[in-house]
Amino acid sequence: MKIWHEMRRFPLAVRLLLANQLGVNTGFYLLIPYLATHLSQNLGMSAVVVGIVLGVRNLSQQGLFLIGGSASDRLGARGVIIAGCALRTAGFALFALGDGLTVLLAASVLSGLAGALFNPAVRAYLAQEAGERKAEAFALFNVFATTGALIGPLLGSALLLVDFRTSALTAAGIFAVLTVAQAVVLPARKVEPSEGGVLADWREVLGNRAFLAFALAMVGMFTLQNQLYLLLPDGARRATGWDGAAGLVFLVGTVTNLTLQLRLTHALKGRGSRARWISIGLVVMALSFLPPALVAGGSGAPDGTADAVLRTLPVLLGALLLYLGVMIAQPFVLELIPGFGRTGLTGTYYGIFYVVSGIAAAAGNAAVGWAMDAGERGAAWLPWACCALFGLASACGVAWLHRRNALPTTPKPALTVTA
Repeated sequence: MKIWHEMRRFPLAVRLLLANQLGVNTGFYLLIPYLATHLSQNLGMSAVVVGIVLGVRNLSQQGLFLIGGSASDRLGARGVIIAGCALRTAGFALFALGDGLTVLLAASVLSGLAGALFNPAVRAYLAQEAGERKAEAFALFNVFATTGALIGPLLGSALLLVDFRTSALTAAGIFAVLTVAQAVVLPARKVEPSEGGVLADWREVLGNRAFLAFALAMVGMFTLQNQLYLLLPDGARRATGWDGAAGLVFLVGTVTNLTLQLRLTHALKGRGSRARWISIGLVVMALSFLPPALVAGGSGAPDGTADAVLRTLPVLLGALLLYLGVMIAQPFVLELIPGFGRTGLTGTYYGIFYVVSGIAAAAGNAAVGWAMDAGERGAAWLPWACCALFGLASACGVAWLHRRNALPTTPKPALTVTA
């Protein structure tokens, strides 16, 4: 009830964007986790071709966040959000209707470009509409995003009992509804003309050394957050010998988010600087990888249900701590980003920040994957230790920037705009 009460305190535009994020993550996770299986098993494609299709989607999204951010600043976030949802509708519909490589690549490009458009635009719009309550808005944003990430796979696994085409068309339908809802309800805002060109905007943001240092310092957060989909599910499966154990990781996260996210953000917002809580959140994320390391070297299948439960508890404790760390740090990270520059470049700042995070997630996953392979040869603790070091290094980076007064002390108020 507290979530709905808090949500009603925001303007209609913010409430719609929160519901939009629930739908975005539900539709995305309804389809994408099962795409590789569809391509390989249903369509008989080789692992190389499957990798190309998935890689094109990821590259289209991560590589073009900057375009989406700049478009948000110059054309208005509302139109960019609507265009992104419409493109995602078309991309997911193509996955349902096409079996040829050309059509599948087009679907990957469209769905990736869609994410590159609406992800920075949604955050820029939310930051501007929330005003002084950015932290609470992004806390709610995190709650709805995490809930969608749980609902999506559950709905997708049920729809796959029919076939993949039904799942893809359902995902496309969700994005079609979101497109119409935003076109009808989301208020249009006047965009102040920006002096200079897009390249001048990029140079201005890239020339902001404090912002770039902060983005690089946050590499650990995105690397560790990505382990919710790689290392922790793998640890849960190994501990129990049950493939479905990975779902317990997401269940822990959703329940924790729903019950604690708003309480945490409210409690921490007025106590100390944003940088302090970001650093503490990163330390909690780093420490979350220590409990699973205790059972990482377990040999063989568990000896009965009791043994499986005992092996699973440290992994779930690690997942709980990781989610708590994200809940502490992430709202304040997203709140600080607009404070690095002028309001007219909010979208560009978010776009560049997410380009850095995408590169970080890819490089971090590669490093963790290497450590997982090396761990198979007698050092099962290695990937968990690597993740802990990533988090501690990021925490030290943020603390160092804070000591140098390189971070915004208070979030800048949003610019008042007229319809």
